[in-house]
Amino acid sequence: MSHLIGIFGGTFDPPHRGHLALAAAARSQLGLSRLLWVLTPDPPHKQILTITPLSQRLSMLRLALAGHPDYELSMVETDRPGPHFALDTVRILARQNPGAGLVYLMGGDSLRDLPAWHRPLDLIAVLDALGVMRRPGDALDLQALEQVLPGLIAKVRWVEAPPVDISASEIRARAAAGRSFRRLVPPAVYSFIFDNGLYGMVKARP
Repeated sequence: MSHLIGIFGGTFDPPHRGHLALAAAARSQLGLSRLLWVLTPDPPHKQILTITPLSQRLSMLRLALAGHPDYELSMVETDRPGPHFALDTVRILARQNPGAGLVYLMGGDSLRDLPAWHRPLDLIAVLDALGVMRRPGDALDLQALEQVLPGLIAKVRWVEAPPVDISASEIRARAAAGRSFRRLVPPAVYSFIFDNGLYGMVKARP
């Protein structure tokens, strides 16, 4: 194995400074040579929510990643029809990056829910590691998870990052209410949200 590649998936609606902070911590602590940001077009678990059109989320993510040469926007999910299962995505990325080790980044809440994912044992088997970022209240019981998903513990790598009290849903709510969120997103992303009136942002820039 020549190098490790991180996989960071999400809806990124919008991408914010919390995403960037967690990505930086994961890259540094896990020794990742590259970090692929995988934009999920229509996540099954968010079907009841209104999601910003894919083209605008792509534009915001490109703006957020500008100036970060070790970060790369991957079109592995946007360029193929759904459903988009993590296992299929990882297998495609493995074929695209022969010889590289793959590390899938997730929050502690996602790790807790991993048994409900599509073919989780196969996903664990194809990955070199799971980079797990703890979140308040994720209530993880690794031993219990190991009973359901044998081999999981050997693949878990913890990522320690400063507490980041930022969420995309909070940003959307602030925009809709005309409250300030400038410091929560990169400047270019803020300008894009304002210029395109996203999230009901209709008042002057706070």
